[in-house]
Amino acid sequence: MNGQLRLRALLTGLFLGLILCVLTPLNNTVLHNAPLGGGHFPMAPFFIVAWLFVFTALTSRLTKRPPVFSGVELLVVWLMMVLFTAIGFAGLTETFFINITAPERFANDAYRWTEVLTPLLPQSWFPHSADAVNQLFEGLDNGNAMGIPAILAAIPWSAWLPTLLIWSLFILASFFIMLCLMTLFGRQWVVNERVHFPMVRVPMLMGEALDQKHFASWWSNTYLLVGLLLAGTLHLINGLHFYYPSVPQLPTLILAGSYFPKFGLFSGFYKLKLYIIPAFIGFAFLTTRQISFSMWVFHLMAGLFFGLLYILGWQLPEAALGTTFGPDLARPEGAQVIGAYAIFFIFLIWLARHHLRETLTCFIRPSCHSTEIEGKGKFDTIPENWGPPIWPIWGLASGMIFLMVWGWWFGLPILAAVLLPCAFLIVTLVTSRLVCQGGLPYFTLTAAPSDGLMGLFGTGFFGPVGVAATAVMQKILFLDVREAIAPTLFHGSKIRQETTKRNLVLVAIALSLVLALATAFVTMLYLGYKYGLRELNLDWATQTVLANYENAQRLVDQPTGPNEWLLTYAGFGALVMFLLIFCYYKFPWWPLHPLGYLAAYSAGMKILWFPFFLGWMCNHLVLHYGGTSLFNRVRFLFIGLILGDFLMGGIWTMVGLFNEQSYLVFPL
Repeated sequence: MNGQLRLRALLTGLFLGLILCVLTPLNNTVLHNAPLGGGHFPMAPFFIVAWLFVFTALTSRLTKRPPVFSGVELLVVWLMMVLFTAIGFAGLTETFFINITAPERFANDAYRWTEVLTPLLPQSWFPHSADAVNQLFEGLDNGNAMGIPAILAAIPWSAWLPTLLIWSLFILASFFIMLCLMTLFGRQWVVNERVHFPMVRVPMLMGEALDQKHFASWWSNTYLLVGLLLAGTLHLINGLHFYYPSVPQLPTLILAGSYFPKFGLFSGFYKLKLYIIPAFIGFAFLTTRQISFSMWVFHLMAGLFFGLLYILGWQLPEAALGTTFGPDLARPEGAQVIGAYAIFFIFLIWLARHHLRETLTCFIRPSCHSTEIEGKGKFDTIPENWGPPIWPIWGLASGMIFLMVWGWWFGLPILAAVLLPCAFLIVTLVTSRLVCQGGLPYFTLTAAPSDGLMGLFGTGFFGPVGVAATAVMQKILFLDVREAIAPTLFHGSKIRQETTKRNLVLVAIALSLVLALATAFVTMLYLGYKYGLRELNLDWATQTVLANYENAQRLVDQPTGPNEWLLTYAGFGALVMFLLIFCYYKFPWWPLHPLGYLAAYSAGMKILWFPFFLGWMCNHLVLHYGGTSLFNRVRFLFIGLILGDFLMGGIWTMVGLFNEQSYLVFPL
């Protein structure tokens, strides 16, 4: 792939990203259209970059001149758009303003948490003006008729800027830590471990075809056209059925729970659903077989484990966990992921031990330009652009210290202020590996970062102020990871491999993060003061924020010690993860990958498990009967499924702009 990266690409990425950062919340909340973002492979950025590939190749062919953009430049444009889209809504601002205004907004409602938590929470975290908050939720008088300049001028910036500045420090520090993690572990994952990034494969193949001037033949591939036709026909028929019910529908959801009993061994499948989503089947096909196999097998095993506990009489009620912040942590057996995350994090550090030693060596000796290779005791020069970077060590250390001081300054006990950012880091790194290597376009956490600490030490470890502050802090970036930016940054580490100007990619990412944050804040304030947050289809965000505060209030009202059942299941999860890693690392024939166990209890797997089964089955049959030669041909059919889903998703989204309702290609 052509490794050049020019200024025009960065400006294009910033321009398109800014547009998406504004349009995404407007589209989702005001127009109530199909989401432009969502998940770790959002629809709008890929729809746009796919057409940019076509436009670039077509103009080059017609003008007989080199393409306006190279393949790697369009990959960077796509990466920047994904970051803007995520921060613009689901990755941050969908819940952010509700989170920081809830104590004021709901102060007069019948919520006990407003009485308990408001005196404990730092006042500087929240706007002090009741009028500013009420206007944000209700909208300005005659706001619908006011223009953009008038709305922006009417926003009481003096009430918002101090609060937004304080939270910007926390958010940008967290972003900086994620960027340091990406830089520190990027070479390890991409070069040393050769981690497969299935969700980046399609845009990368398109980039290679563009640079090799095979783009026309790439699009004319028979298998690709068949995949496009299958996905396109499916969504054409179902889209027409959505608007014209007389048109027959092709079902993409099968409710299989009715075939299983509500009690007994198979009671865990009582609500089983089979989703048929072509793009997700395509991602599963492009994922390594061991991982795709493990994803659906572990999800089904989790269901069987639920039924097994029932028939053995060992099933515990949900109340056994006490109060937790985990969005999906309802059953005690789900607490296994807490221990599994900790052990897998240690495994990631162990895998990177040589790379981290090399980096620390150059950190201690800044003049180091080569790396000692274990075994011969000699020095082997590392390519300049992929040499062990020194600044991420400083950056990671300073960023973590900042978050620790932040937590301590705002009321956390010193030990809790130290360990909570460490929990954030563990969740961030493990989730990034799970999403990137597992090819998960949609993933949600089972347990919150603080759940493990509270289960281990009890709520007294945090204190009343610490419990309240922790609930707010982790809700900002580390609880709702449906569109977290950390996995996107690690996708960026794969894209960086394709260019010789890797530091320029970091500059593009840093600019995107800062500009996206500022744009997202202004956009959501504008929409709130123009229409009112209560009119913006933010029911899910409001419910999750209120639940978060209510859980914190319960823990403050009724302090608890270490939770023996949470620790039991977390310990069991740690043991299972250790055994899985041992078998995975020692036995080449071992069929299960540890990533499947990490995802087993996630709500996202309720949607993804059947696409993973279909993708794995097709992958297995193709390789078994046709080998790699057939696989290299047939994979284009599944690439066509991915392209067809996203192209039809973009087309139906544009149709939805002119209708009150929109057909959804992907489930919410």
